[in-house]
Amino acid sequence: MDKLTLYIGNKNYSSWSFRPWIALEGCGIAFEEVLIPFDFPAGNPRIREVSPTGRVPLLVHDGLKVWESLAIIEYAAELFPDAGLWPRERQARAMARSISMEMLAGFRALRNACPMNIRRPISRLDLPEGVMEDVARIETIWREMRARSGGPFLFGAFSGADAMFAPIVNRLEVYDLVSAADTLDYMAAMKALPAWQKWEKAAREEPWIVPEDEA
Repeated sequence: MDKLTLYIGNKNYSSWSFRPWIALEGCGIAFEEVLIPFDFPAGNPRIREVSPTGRVPLLVHDGLKVWESLAIIEYAAELFPDAGLWPRERQARAMARSISMEMLAGFRALRNACPMNIRRPISRLDLPEGVMEDVARIETIWREMRARSGGPFLFGAFSGADAMFAPIVNRLEVYDLVSAADTLDYMAAMKALPAWQKWEKAAREEPWIVPEDEA
């Protein structure tokens, strides 16, 4: 099988890159990483040289280009059906896809007000309307899925659904948005993943600063 190549942006800021990266890394799928930093005010023109959308992430495999985080996870799940990217049980798999799509399409108040920023010191912001409603819904999802599966992750073992929510873990922590014990327990499980720690270490070592993402 030809190698997978995943094009990503800055690890400190690129939430959409983080999702497929931690999905592949966390499930033991080998891939080559190519980081193109968006260290220009309007991004980086090098991204347009490889990506049809001008954005990352982008997966390239056997001449095929796959973009958008969830599409990349789905493609990898088809290539590696035993890697655990989705739960084996049909109902759990349907719920995993449902909450992943909800993450993809929703929570805009939280995402807009609180950009992912691995290096950010923990501190609160004055939050616009809608942010805490998003946080409450996310906590409900995590609570219900872990109650059903028994944890420690949303569907027992780490999966693509956890990967889709990985940047939210960072947001809830660095903007000091949650205090419930079960929420913090899930966040701790995510942050204990070797894949998470590998990404975090690299993010903290990056030289680039993007002022627009320094909330």
